[in-house]
Amino acid sequence: MTHPATLAHMAEAQTRIDGLSMNANFAELLAEKATALGDKTGVHFFQSDEKLSYREIDEKSDKLADALMKMGVRKGSHVALVTPNSSGFVLSWFAIAKIGAVMVPVNPTYTVRELVYVLSDSDATFLVYDPMFEAVGEAAAEDSVNITPERMIVLGPKSQAPGHVFDEVLASGQAPFVSPVEVKASDLLSIQYTSGTTGAPKGCMQSQDYWLRLSLVAANFQLLTLENVLVTFPMFYMDPQLQVLMALRGNGTAFIAAQHSLSKFRDWIRTYNIHVATITPPVFRALAEAPEDGDNELRYISAFYHKEDTHAALEKRFNCVGRDAFGMTEVGVALYTPIAATHKVGAGTVGLPAPYREIKIADEDGAEKPRGEPGELCIAGEGLFWGYYKKPEANRDSFRGKWFRTGDVAVMDADGYVSIVGRLKEMIKRSGENIAAIEVQEVLAEHEAIVEAAVVGAPDPMRNEEVKAYILLAEGKTAEDVSPADIQAHCLERLSKFKVPRYIAYVDEFPRTPSNKIAKNKLIAGVDDLTQGAFDLLENKTH
Repeated sequence: MTHPATLAHMAEAQTRIDGLSMNANFAELLAEKATALGDKTGVHFFQSDEKLSYREIDEKSDKLADALMKMGVRKGSHVALVTPNSSGFVLSWFAIAKIGAVMVPVNPTYTVRELVYVLSDSDATFLVYDPMFEAVGEAAAEDSVNITPERMIVLGPKSQAPGHVFDEVLASGQAPFVSPVEVKASDLLSIQYTSGTTGAPKGCMQSQDYWLRLSLVAANFQLLTLENVLVTFPMFYMDPQLQVLMALRGNGTAFIAAQHSLSKFRDWIRTYNIHVATITPPVFRALAEAPEDGDNELRYISAFYHKEDTHAALEKRFNCVGRDAFGMTEVGVALYTPIAATHKVGAGTVGLPAPYREIKIADEDGAEKPRGEPGELCIAGEGLFWGYYKKPEANRDSFRGKWFRTGDVAVMDADGYVSIVGRLKEMIKRSGENIAAIEVQEVLAEHEAIVEAAVVGAPDPMRNEEVKAYILLAEGKTAEDVSPADIQAHCLERLSKFKVPRYIAYVDEFPRTPSNKIAKNKLIAGVDDLTQGAFDLLENKTH
């Protein structure tokens, strides 16, 4: 039975959220905050000390929306953002929302090959980018990408990079801006790419309602005042975008880092009186304990992936409550562990269903499994993503009626708390990055001397998992002919660095299923340490 304190927390959170305005669209939400908060800092890029007040975010995004329309952006236009964490990203995001256009945030570390895929697959026709990412200009010039220099905007000072200068575009716009076509919460706002199990990333279609509903819950579920929010991850991901909206919903300030820094992380928390920050197990383990760790203003830690060995230690060390949750780009945050659930610290649970979310643990036919038995985690509710852009087969396979199939194997305990115990999908989670095994396998198979490859996740205490590749070479080829360094170089030309295998193991043959597929379960069955016998490209040795 769920504890009375937890039940009371859940009821109070639902009542609070039900009593708050959902807003008609992003423009209305931002206008309300600008009117109420004015010169209060909304976002602070603290490493460059660039600040934007609520009024400035609203007015500048109005001007940018007007300027974008003069360039030809209209409701429904797809605008790609390939930028670092910057005011250019934030202002573009809100300007796009005000027009009713669609933002396509793209990982700026992608290779040319990966950029070409996302820019063409998303049907982006406009681009805002930073010239520091040289691959972007090369990708935009590809025939399959429908973005001309006249429809490109460059962040930073005037340079040789193609496109209009962002500051000049911004200055050419007029405020206030009112979209000539009504923008509704039900309109598409973003196509967010996430790695899937079918190889290349898939674009998740997210409406304005997705983000409005998600941010309302995130800012209020824990019943805490969380004004100062630390944002340390790249903003093309869902989580940092949500953290910015959490700060806005809470009338606070999003303190945004250009990039994460373990050496400066604790100082940031104290210097900026941070109320909420994300501390994952790799970050926790990498930070040597210091006497001043508990001297902070933290009120809540997003304690993703913590289990018995680190959860209680995290709370004690930083003098703050930490709770896990479950989220995906497709569904937002679907489960939360309430702060009242002190009896679940270290249990590894991701919590109870969030407001607007239904949860089912299902068997392979979609029937609900009894509590205590593992099955696939399925999620339904208001404000989920619409589906994958231009991927009807993936949409068919990912939904069963109203239920989205996460591909994660989960167990619900007697109290209704959910724990993730495995994955149906062949996904590798490395330092928070999702890596599709099949995408890496396809790249490896492009090597002329590799007949076939199987990619798995090797458990790692710092990064959760590392990528391990089993390699079957062409007849007559040996590891001396095709060395681990050769394989690494091949992958680096075609994949982002975080996807490149760290461990290489050569095999003479693969175990097979009756349908002749590689039986990965047999490759790793009974192996206590997947690094043993493999060449480690990071340490440059065979374990």
